[in-house]
Amino acid sequence: MRTTVNIDDDDLDAFDRVWEAEGIESRSRAVREAIREYTESHSTLESLSGEVVGVVAFDYDHHEVIEALHTVQHDFQDVIDTTSHTHQGEWCLEALFCHGPAERVRELVYALRDFDGVGRVKVMRLDSA
Repeated sequence: MRTTVNIDDDDLDAFDRVWEAEGIESRSRAVREAIREYTESHSTLESLSGEVVGVVAFDYDHHEVIEALHTVQHDFQDVIDTTSHTHQGEWCLEALFCHGPAERVRELVYALRDFDGVGRVKVMRLDSA
């Protein structure tokens, strides 16, 4: 199946450098692998249930979304225990240490991913021993 996707030139150049450095045979194969990783990540997030403990880390353009992000964090203060924040020029990196129902943490992740000014949102959960 053929499809068309609009991708920023810088992102495409970086993607091409990565798959070529890894020795993947073609851009199409690299895209298929990237899609699989994305869907696996989504499936893992969707499969969480019960109480979870974890970190939600994300980067964002400070000037573009700071007020809206503060609103989201206040809306989810029932699952955000603590935050950590650092600056890198106009971009920020934030870590939200979370504890609570999986459904609420998942809603938080999806709310953060909904902002154009947010670059990446990553989740790391702590499994109980």
